[in-house]
Amino acid sequence: MKEEFLNTIIESQEKRQAIVYLLNIDNHDEKILYPNEKTGNKELDVKLLECIRSDKSMLLNIDNQNYFIDIYNPPLKLIIIGAVHIAQHLILFAKNLNFDCILIDPREGFANAERFPGVKIYNNWPDEVMNDIDIDHRTAIVTLTHDPKIDDVALRLVLKCECFYIGSLGSRKTHLSRLDRLGLDFNSSDLKRIHGPIGLNIGARTPVEIALSIVGEIISILRN
Repeated sequence: MKEEFLNTIIESQEKRQAIVYLLNIDNHDEKILYPNEKTGNKELDVKLLECIRSDKSMLLNIDNQNYFIDIYNPPLKLIIIGAVHIAQHLILFAKNLNFDCILIDPREGFANAERFPGVKIYNNWPDEVMNDIDIDHRTAIVTLTHDPKIDDVALRLVLKCECFYIGSLGSRKTHLSRLDRLGLDFNSSDLKRIHGPIGLNIGARTPVEIALSIVGEIISILRN
């Protein structure tokens, strides 16, 4: 790999930009591409997007040409609104899956380093900090407080972002009430982005089981 390509990859990682290194193994032609760039070969372009979405590099043959696609995605990010017990387990699962975790909760008695060691914590209301956090297509958002004064504020902000997952804790009745409130400002297509009740339907009851169902749903949306 050329040194200039390596420097571009490092710079893109620092900026949280996805980037692709494409090598034609037969003629040694190499390129650096961003997700929306085209190669001129439709089949190859489709494979590039598949690799970016799946986080997988790949060897493949197209039109009797052998290619190596090397993917450099930015780290995944999980933003959790609400320092509840479920959040403690959710962060452990997410860290094991290489997510960068951010916790937002204005209640310092709940959101503190003793309960959440090694986690970036903001003891602020969501609208005070979320505009300063880079929320992109590699970001998942989870609201857990059950308090509309906190959760709804966060949801109103993230529904305007390109995050790949939005989930909110609460019963079906709670979720319908939430949608009624948010429906004053957002259309049905926007509201369908919110997963609620949150998590895969695995019959979860305990905080750790609920956290497992949430991270399972996040990964399901990410990969599928």
